[in-house]
Amino acid sequence: MAIALDTVTIDTLDPKPLAEWWGRHLDGEVTAHSDGFVQVALGGLTLFFVAVPDPTPGKNKFHFDLTATDREAAKSEMVADGATLIREQTQDGFTWTTLADPDGNLFDLTQANGK
Repeated sequence: MAIALDTVTIDTLDPKPLAEWWGRHLDGEVTAHSDGFVQVALGGLTLFFVAVPDPTPGKNKFHFDLTATDREAAKSEMVADGATLIREQTQDGFTWTTLADPDGNLFDLTQANGK
């Protein structure tokens, strides 16, 4: 039996702007939507943004780890578009940036070569 990751679902109060934000930054395409959800295709993975009346409070239990060919430029672009810089970290020679999307969901951004 093979299991494959197909969809990541993100709870939010307002799915459309958050789905559009992630679609812009991950080169995704909105492939379906209604008043209660927006679906964004990212190649072989789907992000599903669903409206819920009370998103889970506090720190998210899992997060995206993203890589960029130019981490500093990607960080600046995302912050200019509504992300919040949380912190810069370096451990064992590996550097990453922790940001929050416009809904406050944390994610990490690294340089494609790990620096």
